[in-house]
Amino acid sequence: MRLTDCHNFQDFRKLAQRRLPGPIFNYIDGAADDEVTYRKNTTAFEQCDLLPSVLSGVADVDMSVTVMGQRLEMPIYCSPTALQRLFHHEGERAVGAAAAKYGTMFGVSSLGTVSLEEMRRKHKTPQVYQFYFHKDRALNKAMMARAKEAGVDVMMLTVDSITGGNRERDLRTGFSIPFKLTLGGMVQFAIKPMWGINYLTHEKFSLPQLEDHIEMDGGASSIGGYFSEMLDPSMDWDDVAAMVQEWDGQFCLKGVMTAEDARRAVDIGCTGIVLSNHGGRQLDGSRTPFDQLKEIVDAVGDKIDVLMDSGIQRGTHVLKAIALGAKAVGGGRFYLYPLAAAGQAGVERALGLMRAEIERDMKLMGVSSLRELSRNSVRFQGAL
Repeated sequence: MRLTDCHNFQDFRKLAQRRLPGPIFNYIDGAADDEVTYRKNTTAFEQCDLLPSVLSGVADVDMSVTVMGQRLEMPIYCSPTALQRLFHHEGERAVGAAAAKYGTMFGVSSLGTVSLEEMRRKHKTPQVYQFYFHKDRALNKAMMARAKEAGVDVMMLTVDSITGGNRERDLRTGFSIPFKLTLGGMVQFAIKPMWGINYLTHEKFSLPQLEDHIEMDGGASSIGGYFSEMLDPSMDWDDVAAMVQEWDGQFCLKGVMTAEDARRAVDIGCTGIVLSNHGGRQLDGSRTPFDQLKEIVDAVGDKIDVLMDSGIQRGTHVLKAIALGAKAVGGGRFYLYPLAAAGQAGVERALGLMRAEIERDMKLMGVSSLRELSRNSVRFQGAL
């Protein structure tokens, strides 16, 4: 299977599975507990039908959006994700370059493998910094100051990860940083030798946002250790309010799932929220962002930019979310599988296919602008 044979999310997933050792593929592909929420994130869209308008005279379409003061040429962005150079040696460099080519937003994680300063120097496209709240308040201040100095456009605080989810696929393989593989995990690496050769012949793996603060030879540098030892589960609204004031710019909470929490985000001065269950990787059994979207937009959509992620695989998914009031949607696995499959070329192909889907679907819906989509554009199955 070649990159040119990839035409959708599942094609990229299959190619990534062929190229990655099992433990690394399952780190991307896996989710928490029984992975019920992971599956529901996508199937939730199947309960919502599109209602096209015909004879609308749509020759050209405008799919641009403005989110938290950032203009995007398409309504889907590359959500910040961790450890990208494990999946392909280009990592965030590939994702940032592809996002810049298509004029959309991308992000760098606290657990990113390329420095946010490098990505800011290379690309002018909107950049977010996905931040985790640490027990060490001085560390939080230092990392925020660094992001501000680098010129990051949006601070995105992840609020659904005060402890790591129970990802049983990783437990079975022994996936961690540094690797502490089980016998089965080691076998999976042995049967994919090209990944190891590629890993060893390129730049040494590192976590530039954290390397001044943790040791990479074990302990807190393991993924589980980072979440259990460095992050602060006592984080509360007062802590976040102080961060919002200190940042004094576009500030977004990622992981909001209730109207009450959305209202509190407005009250403390956030400019955006991302409805997210972390792609099903944290609390299994939680509701899907798409199912919560209408309620939260009704509560705060006129006061704050509402975004969502988790489960986006198709252009029609994007349009359904926009119709219900989302300003834009984010995706993680939708570009991570292509990244693992082919680096920058893979991410560019994924974004290009998604853009083509959105354009085609907008024409079929009879809308020339995303602003023309509304609640009248969709109908939930079983609704009168």
